[in-house]
Amino acid sequence: MKMIFKSHLLLFLPVCILSLAACNQPAKQSSTSTMTDSTTQATLPAAKGFEQTIDGKQAHYYILKNKNGVQASFTNYGAHLVGLLVPDKAGKLTDVVVGFDSIAGYKTSLSAYYGATIGRYGNRIAKGHFVLDGRRYDLFINNKPNTLHGGQKGFNDVVWDTKQVSDTAITFSYLSKDGEEGYPGNLDCKVTFELTKDNAIKISYEATTDKNTIVNLTNHSYFNLNGAGSGTILDHIVQMDASNYTPIDATSIPTGKIEPVAGTPFDFTKPATIGSRINDNNEQLKNGTGYDHNFVLDKHDLTTPIATATGDKSGIEMQVFTTEPGLQFYSGNFMKGGNTMHGGAKDELRTAFAMETQHYPDSPNKPQFPSTELKPGETYKTVTIYKFSAK
Repeated sequence: MKMIFKSHLLLFLPVCILSLAACNQPAKQSSTSTMTDSTTQATLPAAKGFEQTIDGKQAHYYILKNKNGVQASFTNYGAHLVGLLVPDKAGKLTDVVVGFDSIAGYKTSLSAYYGATIGRYGNRIAKGHFVLDGRRYDLFINNKPNTLHGGQKGFNDVVWDTKQVSDTAITFSYLSKDGEEGYPGNLDCKVTFELTKDNAIKISYEATTDKNTIVNLTNHSYFNLNGAGSGTILDHIVQMDASNYTPIDATSIPTGKIEPVAGTPFDFTKPATIGSRINDNNEQLKNGTGYDHNFVLDKHDLTTPIATATGDKSGIEMQVFTTEPGLQFYSGNFMKGGNTMHGGAKDELRTAFAMETQHYPDSPNKPQFPSTELKPGETYKTVTIYKFSAK
């Protein structure tokens, strides 16, 4: 999502209004996954698993529903998108977001990012530090040797303030204080999720600061368009409007180069299944243990989809629109089967994928990349839309 800065008079501390790849150790594909019965109507988790006090603040559970019967559920713990029911080609409601039945599931998960709002900086910062205005800032290294998704306690692990705007919209707000996780400035953030009339989830982020800082917010939903627990996503068909991508080193940090996808397994400019080239003998696929790369978007202005994914069994199609310049495409390479998800299935290898709209990884250390700096008097604004249909 593109950052749009608007000057305004600061009368109080800035507030940040919110809306990728949790990679640690590779896992082996399992053939013993518990599959969801394709005839079963999906349901959302019950509220009781999300009502608890964390760090002195009350966590709750919320459901949005539009007139088409599409439903989305959230918790203000981490501003997580917990579940999303959309109709498949037969009209059966299908949960396309992989999530947990309770906050306990998110807190004890081997991956903390399922459906979460990510900040203060989504994706990786090399070696856990950056320089801003001549000063070095050191961050917590939680993905050795780098910082991932904000640090030790990112925005995914805090309780947000909540305002349910309507039956179809909810806003989460959080003040990230100066020095939190090593980042400068009081960052006032807000993210609004809207379930639209045309079956889309629209995510609108805003943020302001009282000191020069960096910000890169995203949502880390894991999708399976055949339905959570239905097996791997390797036969999902993906197309991306991205002629270039940013290659990574062995620690998943961009090298600083922007290279064409043509002639590589990263060419999704024409539709291809996720699994068709994922096992090719390619250095970049080895570095990411599959797809875990930032794609440089050709266009990003909400008028045309920048990516499309289709479930091969369900016929459910997801179109992605964004104002951001990059898309982190993650093929679930580090899902280990160690978590029991809503519906009872395990999160086995490559049973979900993520499409995280963002500025590029490690931008604070790569001046040739689009800037992620935010200054006092400016407003960070970015929008991403995930739109669903079936055919």
